[in-house]
Formats: sequence, C-alpha cells, structure tokens
Amino acid sequence: LACNDDNKAAIAEAGAIPLLVELLTPGTAGAKEEAAGALGKLAWKNDDNIVAIAEAGAIPLLVELLTPGTAGAKEEAAGALGNHACNDDNQVAIAEAGAIPPLVEL
Repeated sequence: LACNDDNKAAIAEAGAIPLLVELLTPGTAGAKEEAAGALGKLAWKNDDNIVAIAEAGAIPLLVELLTPGTAGAKEEAAGALGNHACNDDNQVAIAEAGAIPPLVEL
C-alpha cells in the first residue's frame, strides 16, 4: 500500500505515522522492524511524510535500532534514515542522533 503516492498520503492523513513511531519503542523486535520498514516506505519520495515522520520523533528511535536490533531491523532503520536524509534538516538530526558510527559499521 505504501508504495503508491496516493496511498502514502492517505495513510498519513489517517494518522498512521504517530502510531508507527510508537511501535519503535516498546514491543517485539519484529514489530519494530515492520514499523521501521513502513516508515521508510512512507518517506520514500514524499516530502510531507518525511517532515511528519521526523516531527513525530522517529529519527532518534530509528537510530536506536541500528545497534542492538536484529539484522532486519537494522536494515529497515538504515533504509528509513536514508529516505529521511533527503531533507537537509533531517541530515543534521540524523547526525546529531549519533547515526553515523552505526551506519558505517553496517
């Protein structure tokens, strides 16, 4: 669903972004991996969603998944952060959240 531009907008308008961000903190590794993947897909080539996801607090939570997480969670988090790095403000936020060392290690 999130690969279609109209669906990306509809998903965001329905309030899914804050809910997906919430899934990045508690819960299972699988839930975190799926949430990171969904956020990455919603951010892909969608400036509005990139801003909304960052404003919802996802960047530091995605960075946290880069070290202790499963291989799949690390991959999804890195992909989501890559999509967010298309935004200049997010580039700074990603670096300030400490993403560069764990990304280099991947």
